[in-house]
Amino acid sequence: MASFRSSQQETHLNRARASLRQALSWYGYLRKSGNLSSNPELAGLVKPELEALTSTLSKLDSNVIRIAVFGLVSRGKSAVLNALLGDKILQTGPLNGVTQWPRSVRWQPGGKVIVELIDTPGLDEIEGDARAQMAREVARQADLILFVVSGDITRTEYQGLLELRQAQKPLILVFNKIDLYPDIDRTKIYNNLQQLGAGHGQAKPLLPDEIVMVAAEPAPMEVRVEWPDGGVSYEWETPPPQVDELKQTILNILNREGRSLIALNALIQARDAEMAIAQKTLETRAQEAEDIIWQFTKYKALAVGLNPIAFLDILGGTIADLALIRALARLYSLPMTSYEASKILKTIIFSSGGLLLGELGSSALLGLGKSTAAIASGDNPINITAFAGSAIAQAGIAGYGAYAVGKAAQVYLEKGCTWGQLGASTVIQEILAEVDQNTILYRLRQELEVKF
Repeated sequence: MASFRSSQQETHLNRARASLRQALSWYGYLRKSGNLSSNPELAGLVKPELEALTSTLSKLDSNVIRIAVFGLVSRGKSAVLNALLGDKILQTGPLNGVTQWPRSVRWQPGGKVIVELIDTPGLDEIEGDARAQMAREVARQADLILFVVSGDITRTEYQGLLELRQAQKPLILVFNKIDLYPDIDRTKIYNNLQQLGAGHGQAKPLLPDEIVMVAAEPAPMEVRVEWPDGGVSYEWETPPPQVDELKQTILNILNREGRSLIALNALIQARDAEMAIAQKTLETRAQEAEDIIWQFTKYKALAVGLNPIAFLDILGGTIADLALIRALARLYSLPMTSYEASKILKTIIFSSGGLLLGELGSSALLGLGKSTAAIASGDNPINITAFAGSAIAQAGIAGYGAYAVGKAAQVYLEKGCTWGQLGASTVIQEILAEVDQNTILYRLRQELEVKF
């Protein structure tokens, strides 16, 4: 079983690497610097996303797992990391906000696994907006999140937890400072955390791997000392940290699905970067795209209106729609595969609310009437009027349909660039389909499922 999981994780990593390499190949024309790029303005706009794709691919090759720790002030985030490291490397203290900026340290808990632990400032500190943005960036980079609490979850903590869940990363809830609670209170709090920690009322309670109790920096205890001469004294001693369960939980997750976590996180970052590139591309080319759509709208309306044969109306309208899609794809220079081409027709039909089907049906009826009127018209003004009326009505439907198709194609080209063979969204779904229900990734199946 262990060898199967190892092989599966390696397969996930290889798929992720292939997906990112394909993405970088697709956008190669934008990676050229300066005037060498076919579109220097767009190349400058998407430079951060291209750099993100490159750095994400490099991270995949380094095989380092990033674990970020979040929580409010004074919950013991730094103490938890120090206890895992076995040394007081990160500063702790009685004052709020000891950790001012994210700080990362390397941790090698065993074997060949290399972990980067990232400590963060409290989510409720001063300058909250700047810190919130920083927290989002750290969460985006992390493969696994530890959320530290020290008792019942407050409203602020719950809000912070929900925001972190939006990062679509596996999360372990760490109940710290358990030495301060009697066993009965500790159990009650644990049960509450098990339910609330899932993120919302409809979610299943946290699994054992998703919630762990620790005492990272136990409070000193007064100890009675009896001396050989019969004397008695009292001294203060600090018990050792209680983090073995957390350490073992992390090791189990890393061994069971660590490389799959790295692969999924890389694919999520790649998906977001590609969608940002597509969005910026559409915004940059907005006016040109609008001109193309209107041009095809007018040509299609005119061609369908003047053509007297019903069958050719339907065929010509379909060809015009496909030509419009091709023109937009060429304008944006976004990837289009045969897989995506088949999907785009379905997307167009659904996104336009059945407008295309309605257009085809109306074309068959009106086209037939127009053909009959054209054949029988002769010099009869009534027949000529019937032909003109049918032609105008059909041209209106065709033109409106072309415009709707163009707008639907824009939506697809923006969101569909991550689909297709080896597309980030496609590989994410393939990996999630193989996730076992006993893994920490299982909770993320619905959250990570890409829909549009």
